[in-house]
Amino acid sequence: MSESSPNNDIRWSSRWLFVLAAAGSAVGLGNIWKFPYVAGENGGGAFVLIYLVCVGLVGAPIMMAEIALGREGRSSPITTMAKLAASAGRNSQWSIIGWMGVIAGVMILSFYGVIAGWALKYIGVLASGEFENAGASVVESTFNGLLASPVEMIFWQTIFMVGTIWIVARGVSQGLEKAIRWFMPLLFVMLIVLLGYSLRSGGFEQGWQFMFDFKWEDVGPGTWIMALGQAFFTLSLGMGTMMAYGSYVPSEARIGSTVATIVALDTVVAISAGLVIFPLVFVNNLDVAQGPGLMFVTMPLAFGQLPFGSIFGSVFFLLVSFAAITSAISLTEPAISYLVEKYNSSRWRVAVGLGFLCWLLGLGTVFSFNIWADLKLAFGLNFFDLVDQISSNILLPLGGLLIAIFITWKLPRETVAGQIEIESEPIWSLWKVVTGVVAPVSVLVVFLNTFVPFF
Repeated sequence: MSESSPNNDIRWSSRWLFVLAAAGSAVGLGNIWKFPYVAGENGGGAFVLIYLVCVGLVGAPIMMAEIALGREGRSSPITTMAKLAASAGRNSQWSIIGWMGVIAGVMILSFYGVIAGWALKYIGVLASGEFENAGASVVESTFNGLLASPVEMIFWQTIFMVGTIWIVARGVSQGLEKAIRWFMPLLFVMLIVLLGYSLRSGGFEQGWQFMFDFKWEDVGPGTWIMALGQAFFTLSLGMGTMMAYGSYVPSEARIGSTVATIVALDTVVAISAGLVIFPLVFVNNLDVAQGPGLMFVTMPLAFGQLPFGSIFGSVFFLLVSFAAITSAISLTEPAISYLVEKYNSSRWRVAVGLGFLCWLLGLGTVFSFNIWADLKLAFGLNFFDLVDQISSNILLPLGGLLIAIFITWKLPRETVAGQIEIESEPIWSLWKVVTGVVAPVSVLVVFLNTFVPFF
């Protein structure tokens, strides 16, 4: 196998741009609605504490492993895994880790683009003032009308996918870095603005208590499993994104401190999103138990009842859209980097082809909310639910599990220690226990908890 690849001469121009890119990948739709709600319903501050423990024992070690593998291989995830397995005298089948990540990324982007399209639509809906002093029936009717219209959903899905592919087709320096330079700072600015608005809404204290009061009576075994799952999925692990991004990391960057910064930014955004959302929900006496509907029904209803709600509501959905697109561009990178190096093709051609494939697959998700709503493919799941289950609950956990095992037990110590800069024997022993035992077992528990019930 050739040691050269298109990735060899590509680097992030600075450590901070990599941090922002990786944080952008981690900060997505799940941070905006899922983490705050799960935390509030499962122990508040107790859940946040448990989550941080799980991030330290599962999320951060696997992220370090992915980045280290990517920087060592300096290729796409598929090629990297094949190259490192060969150099270590291991079976070439370890490249399946890269393939699983590529497939998962394509599947996730196919439905992610549809849901992100909803957020794009709602920027205009909120800005128009349509929900000013509107009742719940009006807001629900608007959302249900969107779901019932395949044409409208496809329109917004297409807009989002075209924007995503235009960015990734331009490459690392002209595409990814330029997008990150704009999107991530603006995302943080909008979050601060919305926090200030939420602070003056009159429900901030109640929202704070919902998220941070230590409710140990709500903590059980299921809480730990939820925290483990959230710690794993929120950091974009197991799909090869961090491996692909890691291949562009400069050699002098310290992986440990870099990962700590990424995890901190991701957690701050998730917590801040909760402090934006729940005060507005509580001040209007709305239901917090809405799941995804929290974003497209409850939040628009809340903004509609508040002064300047139309303006700040459109800013909120602009923030959601920025978070979605930074995640979406990362989902494409494992597949694009492999196809470019494998076929020596132009990045534009590969990006357009991959984007069209994801868009086409995404039509199944569009139809799952209307004309295919009653079509069950397997395990009583429709197309969207099945694609979500396979990608998020099977491929990603198995990918993370295999990454942890491979880097800990299959690679030479000098390779791993050199990348992660471990010199002392006690630290090396701790690394092996956490990454080689604790993290894989934890991921396996999450996998079994989410997958086995379907049988």
